[in-house]
Amino acid sequence: MPDAQTPEGRTGAPAAPGPLDTAELRQLDAHWRAANYLSVGQIYLMANPLLEAPLRPEHIKPRLLGHWGTSPGLNLVHTHLNRVIKARDLDALCVWGPGHGGPAVVANSWLDGTYSETYPDVSRDAAGMARLFRQFSFPGGVPSHVAPETPGSIHEGGELGYSLTHAYGAAFDNPQLLVTCVVGDGEAETGPLAASWHATKFLDPVHDGAVLPVLHLNGYKIANPTVLARIPQDELDALLRGYGHEPIHVTGDDPAAVHQALAAAMDGALDRIAAIQHRARREGDRERPRWPMIVLRTPKGWTGPHEVDGQPVENTWRSHQVPLAGVRDDAGHLRQLADWLRSYRPEELFDDGGRPRPEVLACVPEGTRRLGASPHANGGLLVRDLPLPPLERYAVQVDKRGTALHEPTRVLGGLLAAVMEATAERRDFRVVGPDETASNRLEALYDVTGKAWQAATLGTDEHLAHDGRVMEVLSEHLCQGWLEGYLLTGRHGLFSSYEAFAHIVDSMVNQHIKWLRTARRLPWRRPLASLNYLLTSHVWRQDHNGFSHQDPGFVDHILNKSPEVVRVYLPPDANTLLSVADHALRSRDYVNVIVAGKQPSFDWLSLDEARTHCARGAGAWEWAGTEDGTGDPDVVLACAGDVPTQETLAAAALLRRHLPELTVRVVNVVDMARLLPSGEHPHGMPDPEYDALFTRDKPVIFAYHGYPWLIHRLCYRRTGHQNLHVRGYKEEGTTTTPFDMVLRNDLDRYRLVMDVVDRVPGLGVRAVALRQEMADVRTRHHAWIREHGTDLPEVADWTWAG
Repeated sequence: MPDAQTPEGRTGAPAAPGPLDTAELRQLDAHWRAANYLSVGQIYLMANPLLEAPLRPEHIKPRLLGHWGTSPGLNLVHTHLNRVIKARDLDALCVWGPGHGGPAVVANSWLDGTYSETYPDVSRDAAGMARLFRQFSFPGGVPSHVAPETPGSIHEGGELGYSLTHAYGAAFDNPQLLVTCVVGDGEAETGPLAASWHATKFLDPVHDGAVLPVLHLNGYKIANPTVLARIPQDELDALLRGYGHEPIHVTGDDPAAVHQALAAAMDGALDRIAAIQHRARREGDRERPRWPMIVLRTPKGWTGPHEVDGQPVENTWRSHQVPLAGVRDDAGHLRQLADWLRSYRPEELFDDGGRPRPEVLACVPEGTRRLGASPHANGGLLVRDLPLPPLERYAVQVDKRGTALHEPTRVLGGLLAAVMEATAERRDFRVVGPDETASNRLEALYDVTGKAWQAATLGTDEHLAHDGRVMEVLSEHLCQGWLEGYLLTGRHGLFSSYEAFAHIVDSMVNQHIKWLRTARRLPWRRPLASLNYLLTSHVWRQDHNGFSHQDPGFVDHILNKSPEVVRVYLPPDANTLLSVADHALRSRDYVNVIVAGKQPSFDWLSLDEARTHCARGAGAWEWAGTEDGTGDPDVVLACAGDVPTQETLAAAALLRRHLPELTVRVVNVVDMARLLPSGEHPHGMPDPEYDALFTRDKPVIFAYHGYPWLIHRLCYRRTGHQNLHVRGYKEEGTTTTPFDMVLRNDLDRYRLVMDVVDRVPGLGVRAVALRQEMADVRTRHHAWIREHGTDLPEVADWTWAG
């Protein structure tokens, strides 16, 4: 291999001028070479880690997995971050956007000692190096991506496009923290990343930390060139300046020159950040700053094979994954790999026992200043319990069920405002949402904090504040990423969204759930505050929106995921929403999805009843049914969700009036996981409990908030599944009245009564007149709504008279 790694450069010329003296340059280069050596070793070797014997096929892994192409650049950035952290005593965190460059981040945490501290069997010596190499992308080992198993990480390699928004989330309310974020040039083409550059308009230089993006342009994705690497520099500069950044360019393939240039760039960027924060914090300067960033251009697969089998590899897409694929079978490839590894001169980097030599570690900071040991990357070490007030202060009085109306999310807004006020000094709670906080009736928050905003303001603006902790931006991706970064670094929050648009972050929540599932199985990862969703403006109330705003399927998506992590709640009224929210905000290591309406809805339960019902998760409402306690009912009316609950109780009232001899049980489900068997979910009901509640052989008419087949999927193993009939959303309706929505989707009270007549044995003949009456009433309502544009008073003015 050419001597591409010598500090004097490829040509052997004197080192380029810059801030590094000869000793510093030599130390940084030694660390970089060591990290590169360890990265290559992880991809290829399962034995002979120090090349003490000639490299043979049996030393090579049978399956070669991993990504080399981005690793040298990540190692370069990590090496230089070590230098500035140590020199400036910085509290720092790094988010590695090209997370498939797992070998690099693992290599660096092994070099700084945090990997061995976390996993003592992977010691920082030859034996530990052998384990480090063997375990990478190996059965029973560690993933090829940066993952929860990697010390110092908060970002998984599968999270393409989310790195920068995670970095900003980590920086919010962390005024002493520097968050560097390496953005891959392929990643920069994604929608979430493109929107993330706008986060500069929300970063408060007084109360927040700083984010230093490093846009790493190495030119290629897995098989194609990247857009930002192929446009002229002036065009790229204009783009980045338009986003609010001051780009600093570092370009080259001469190691010494690049070391000097990157050291100068980092020093310049950090000096500028310090000056911005000083002006804002000490001099009161509230002008939005232009934050520095670094554009780093180095060859893809730098220091790897230049050619393989006559094809160019370094600085091409061919270096993206495994440049030498036939090492076990091709003697030429094996020789190239040996030359490649020896080009880093490992004998200069590691002593005879495999320990890094002092020169390699000269730039590495100590203790928690090491990137692999930052407590911000293990946020459970920092998280504190939220100061939640007593719910009695916000609960609604229920003197008579089903007569008074409240907007549940407005009631919740009072609780959230109290939490926001109680955390004003410690600043560890935020509410995020895409331009919908007031629309979702949470505007009580504005009594205690404003909306974060650093851009220009006008006299007509309301509630904008430099130090605000409500965050609104019309990008669900940014909201999700900000909150994830905030939670992963030890804080609390809630994401409020229109129900239909939660699907925009399906992939992001997938990755967060995977992260939590894995982290829960790592004893050194401490529990985090849960990711809490409030989904409102839901499918059943389309007073101002239409078909495009109807999709209750986010809960289906969530309930497909790891059962130890996911929870879904459908509180039927204001007090149950308070109880569920209190539980969710106290919880750890979950993704909690709460679906609750913002429109006026009936109050059914007192606060004490709500607490008991929510703790149970599902239960019979004796007051709503007609059972006498002497045996199973004739039929079970089950419901989940606020509107389905109202229609179910209205149907129960109709049955009480028209079929008084019929015994009816009304069951309400708050916690959707209760429907699962106990062996499938921690909240699942044992079969005897389920059978006692829903019966083993009686008809169950289930009115559900979302798509009906979810209930069937959750209950398909139950004894009485063949008796289960579910009504729910059927993709019908647009901007219309509340009752028309349930009517068009066959969830209305009259349809439910017809279902009872159809499914209770013998009732079809005895109650044929009632069934016909219910069908005629439905027709009358349909015609009235089409003529008048409103619901009939018998529905609009209905109250529970049980």
